[in-house]
Amino acid sequence: MSGLRSAANRAVLLVTGALAVLGGAALATTADAVRQRLPQGWARLDPDRLWLDGAALDRWRAHGWWPAAVIAALALGVLAFGACAAYEIRPGRLRRLALGDERPLKDGGITLSGTAFAAALAERARSTPGVDGARVRLLGRPQRLRAHVTVTLAPGAAPAAVLQRLARDTLAEARAAAAPRTLQAEIHFEVRPHAARRLR
Repeated sequence: MSGLRSAANRAVLLVTGALAVLGGAALATTADAVRQRLPQGWARLDPDRLWLDGAALDRWRAHGWWPAAVIAALALGVLAFGACAAYEIRPGRLRRLALGDERPLKDGGITLSGTAFAAALAERARSTPGVDGARVRLLGRPQRLRAHVTVTLAPGAAPAAVLQRLARDTLAEARAAAAPRTLQAEIHFEVRPHAARRLR
C-alpha cells in the first residue's frame, strides 16, 4: 500500500471515529445515568427535545426539491464508498519482494525493495537502443507482478523495433530475476516534443 493510500485511510478512519465518538457522547447525555455524573457546566442534550416537530415537517413538505436532494446526496455517498472500496481492492505499488525461499525478513529471509527493482528495470530499459528515457512502476502482488513501463522514444526510433528489443532483453531479464513469479508488462510509448524552430 502506498504512503498516500495509507495516509488517506488513516484520515478517513480518524474523522469517522471522531464523529462516532462525538455523536455517541452527545446521545449519551440524554440518559439519566450519564447526566447525573456529568459536571455541572457541561453541555448536554435535553431528553425531551424534539428534533423535528410537526410544523417543521409541514415546511419541508412544502418544498418539492428536498427529496431529490436527499436521494442525490445518498447516491453520491454510495458512489464515493464504492470508489474507495474499488481503490483499496486494486493492487497498489509493490514495496517488497521476497527472494530465495521467500521466508519473511524476521525469519532470516531476504527481501528486495520494489522501488529498487523498478529502478533497475528502468535503467536497463534506458540502455536499449532507440530509448531516450524510461519510467517503471512495479504493481501487483508478490506472486503476480505487473510492471508499468513508460518509454520515451528517441528521435527517429521505430516503436516496433524498440518493443522487440525491450521484450527480448529487458523484460526477459526481469522475468528471469522475478522467477518463479509471473511478471506481466504493460509498455506505453511517448515522444518527447520538439521545440518549434524560429524563422528569421
